[in-house]
Amino acid sequence: MKYVIGVDLGTSAVKTLLIGQDGSVKAEATREYPLFHEKSGWSEQEPEDWVTGTIGALQELTKQSGVSAGDIEGMSFSGQMHGLVLLDADNKPIRRAILWNDTRTTEQCREIERKLGDKLLSVTRNPALEGFTLPKILWVKQHEPETFAKAKLFLLPKDYLRLRLTGASHMDLSDAAGTLLLDVAGKAWSNDVLSAFDLPASLCPPLVEASGFVGTLSPEAAAATGLGESTKVFAGGADNACGAIGAGILSPGVTMCSIGTSGVVLTYEADASADYKGKVHFFNHGKPEAFYAMGVTLAAGYSLGWFRNTFAKGESFDAMLSGIDEIPAGSGGLLFTPYLVGERTPHPDAVIRGSFVGMDGSHSRAHFARAVMEGITFSLNESIDIFRAAGKTVDTIVSIGGGAKNPVWLQMQADVFQANVVALENEQGPGLGAAMLAAVGCGWFPSLDACGEVFVKRARTYTPNKASSEAYAKLFRIYQQVYGQTKTLNEQLSAFRN
Repeated sequence: MKYVIGVDLGTSAVKTLLIGQDGSVKAEATREYPLFHEKSGWSEQEPEDWVTGTIGALQELTKQSGVSAGDIEGMSFSGQMHGLVLLDADNKPIRRAILWNDTRTTEQCREIERKLGDKLLSVTRNPALEGFTLPKILWVKQHEPETFAKAKLFLLPKDYLRLRLTGASHMDLSDAAGTLLLDVAGKAWSNDVLSAFDLPASLCPPLVEASGFVGTLSPEAAAATGLGESTKVFAGGADNACGAIGAGILSPGVTMCSIGTSGVVLTYEADASADYKGKVHFFNHGKPEAFYAMGVTLAAGYSLGWFRNTFAKGESFDAMLSGIDEIPAGSGGLLFTPYLVGERTPHPDAVIRGSFVGMDGSHSRAHFARAVMEGITFSLNESIDIFRAAGKTVDTIVSIGGGAKNPVWLQMQADVFQANVVALENEQGPGLGAAMLAAVGCGWFPSLDACGEVFVKRARTYTPNKASSEAYAKLFRIYQQVYGQTKTLNEQLSAFRN
């Protein structure tokens, strides 16, 4: 049997998968790396940590699997979106990477809005938000001019990793769509945007499709990883695009819910004609000639992780969530808003913060834990609400990530979303999507759709419970009121957070 590798470069760790031609996972290996938060709102990483972690994970992958390097035909990548990696003339980083969850660029976002006006949505198809790449470029240009003067090229995280493995610089369309520099429908860097901010076109790398062949491993990378120099390398895509591929979101009518550190609700778009007026993101898909619309909850799984670290430190998630299945929908009138690091959809607000509403003496820790899960799910339902209001049918949702590992949460999603929620048999998230891009690139399948029929295996479907859905429908409308009621208070409290 032949194999491909999917490399998923996440925010906290890199995960590598070795996948056989039948879609089975032969081996997997993970390496973590640190985040740096030197100032409030800052979030950075050392690009070299990604390289070191990936090489270590690939070494472990080949060692534990026992698969010959000659039987591994190709590899591709999934990567955290938006992160800015600035390179000098020798392709070396000139500073730490500024990540997607960094919120220092509010001033630059307002500048982008002033200069681009209507072109912002008509060309880039997305509003100016702190997480995107262009605001980060402008921040470095304004606050670190001597550093910026050395910059000859910018890349996104996975693209820098791939550069180190192949020696070639590229960026795929699905990741480029999250920079605010791409003409999304035209699939080209926007001269209008570049000229508006006096940025040279040479700062942008060549564009390719996510499935595009970009070379083979360099001799140095092959020696370091234990793979063959003939291993074919394909561009790969943004983590959400690859997550959609790995979940089989490859045709109209199917929606994805992904709960990781952040949360995503993503729906397939066959062309660029849909207009959500900037309420949700609109990006190029990892599938050629396709697009997707996406809403984001900034602190999805992060909220549950925060709750465990704060109130159940040292316990497993299973232990912490014990008893939540015995608590009825609504957590006894306790409501949580997951705005721990601000919010993205439908409130692009870096200042808003989370809350528990309705606490009383009868509530146990299990009530709070369930309320956190419900609040995350309500936030994700905001995006589904937008899609339905725009006329899209959302009746089948494939759930991946941490939210797909707990049966109670899967049923909760079905009840809140009022849709059938599908759990996958081989849920591997974006890493599987990256492996699928490599499998198609190696010629194993004629298309991603054909690959999905083999690689994406559905397990159980959760259907809405009528009584719970009715209760959640009422609670959701209450949840939607909390943001407006607390926005002013949060703005006043922000002065006390530093």
